[in-house]
Amino acid sequence: MTARATLPYGSWPSPISAADVARARLRIGFPTVAGDDVWWQETRPEEGGRTTVVHLAEGHRTELLQAPYDARTRVHEYGGRSYLPVPSGEGHAIVFSNYEDQRLYKLDPNDPKPYALTPEPAQPGGLRYADYVLSPDGTQVWCVCEGHTPGGIRRAIVGIPLDASAAADASAIQELVSGADFYASPTPSPGGGHLAWVQWNHPRMPWDGTELRVAALADGETVAPRTVKGGLTESALAPLWRDDETLYVISDWPGWWNIYQVGLHGESAQALYPAEEEFAGPLWTLGGKPYAILEDGRLAVLHGEGDLRLGVYDPETLELTDLDLPYADWRPALSVSGSTVLGVAGAPEVPTSVVRVDMRTGRAESLRRELAEPPNAAYLSMPRAERLEGPFGRPVHALVYPPSSPDAEGPAGEKPPYVVFVHGGPTGRASSTLDLEHAFFTSRGIGVVEVNYGGSAGYGRAYRERLRRQWGVVDVEDAVAAARALVDLGVADAKRLAIRGGSAGGWTTLAAVTTTDLFAAGTSYFGISDLASFAAATHDFESHYLFGLIGPLPGFERAYEERSPLGHASQTSCPVLLLQGLDDPIVPADQSARFAEALDEKEVPYAYLTFEGESHGFRRAETVITCLESELSFYGRTLGFEPVGVPPIELK
Repeated sequence: MTARATLPYGSWPSPISAADVARARLRIGFPTVAGDDVWWQETRPEEGGRTTVVHLAEGHRTELLQAPYDARTRVHEYGGRSYLPVPSGEGHAIVFSNYEDQRLYKLDPNDPKPYALTPEPAQPGGLRYADYVLSPDGTQVWCVCEGHTPGGIRRAIVGIPLDASAAADASAIQELVSGADFYASPTPSPGGGHLAWVQWNHPRMPWDGTELRVAALADGETVAPRTVKGGLTESALAPLWRDDETLYVISDWPGWWNIYQVGLHGESAQALYPAEEEFAGPLWTLGGKPYAILEDGRLAVLHGEGDLRLGVYDPETLELTDLDLPYADWRPALSVSGSTVLGVAGAPEVPTSVVRVDMRTGRAESLRRELAEPPNAAYLSMPRAERLEGPFGRPVHALVYPPSSPDAEGPAGEKPPYVVFVHGGPTGRASSTLDLEHAFFTSRGIGVVEVNYGGSAGYGRAYRERLRRQWGVVDVEDAVAAARALVDLGVADAKRLAIRGGSAGGWTTLAAVTTTDLFAAGTSYFGISDLASFAAATHDFESHYLFGLIGPLPGFERAYEERSPLGHASQTSCPVLLLQGLDDPIVPADQSARFAEALDEKEVPYAYLTFEGESHGFRRAETVITCLESELSFYGRTLGFEPVGVPPIELK
């Protein structure tokens, strides 16, 4: 065996390039199974981030949508499931939302060209559709419709004829439910006699308070809608019919998202499996299902603290049994046909994959991986889940990835630099599933710690609500606590700590480098720098989010001003790298541009890179490559090492 070379941390050679990471940015999601047929949507960075729909049948994989079609919905801007298979003859057609015009299209079997189901909107992209389900009679797609007009934004649950009659006549679209600000999960009962759905209103987010509503269906109209679960301070999600008179629903009424059974005639909600675990995740995207009914009446469920694992719950015996599978974390998007479960899952050494599970035998089959050929496992750092101590003794959850390489080791007595990864959301969660972006750094001798700071999903409502009116305080304190804990344990070099994050994680990064002096470098991917202008300019879904995170307006203007990193740019304690898409509807580009101007004025070293055609979350391979190579070069310059194989970065 060849001896490892002794090289400074950060300067180790690595076979994992930025191009490898970009290729691994293939994104698969929202799988569907019907008998032996399987579908999923697939976003491809090498095609400019275009999303297609893939069909697998009899072992043969077919890409259904060719360019320029791009199956991506912009409802809530975060979208979600963008397609729905519908029966057509002896096979299936697909209905999908096309990104460019946001119209719904239908692609029939053996037809190379889709045709529109919805009308051309008066405003480009002004009519958007998501969260699709087939109507009980099979003639319509029922879904959430989001209409954008100069007068504002309106949402409803609508029925869209599959015969394309609405393409030329908008009056053919049937409005089923309206009146609330937001809708999700339209779900007809098995016999077609009722419709269930989730709704909520500003200023709440769906993890704050939602209502599960049910209405009778008569001649295609909803009658006598009523709330059967949820409320102002209860998040009820994911309705699932057990039979025509009984619903399952996931609610965080006890402090954790647990499964309940609810009747239609005033029966008290019954907790099926009370546990300090989550059985769902926050409703950032539409169309996912965190559980499903098997043919024998049992439930395939996802549950856990942090990562979600797959299990089977039996309503008769009240027993929950986990499957012994090589997957540590599942996304809350399951599909069931008979005894087959289809989902998306991964593990620290297993890339995110479309997984088909036979629940009778427990056998799992990987159908598609986001990363076809993972690197040698010796270059992958296995995460260590840590429960660190934060301020006032409160716990901080984190995943620690030490440097790892079979080719090199650090000099005796030298401690490695560490980068604190801050996830977005802020109601998001870091997963232990293999992410080649971590390995890009750890295989070069740079440690990574991903912080599930207070406010993160996966640890109950009380943990999420630590951030209420404390954004820019608790998240920063927890990120700092995680970094300091690694220093105190003798793991990390106290003088070579960096912090980075995207979106809300970018905000935490900028807040940290303007209010503390712990970090030697900070990288913000499309981060928020000024709260007042963000609140005024961001999209409708999050337009009142800051009311809970900071405080309502008017009334809390002083807090918005005091928390904003832009107002403290002169106190920035380290060089900053700013990375921004110029077509971002969620965090407008001026958030980074104005912070860059402030750094320039205060003569703080920085680099500011912008990307035409990129939105919120970079999708193009060339953008990912540029960003990662620039970030590595930036850390080399600020943390004191010579990175291998990346161009130098100029700091202004």
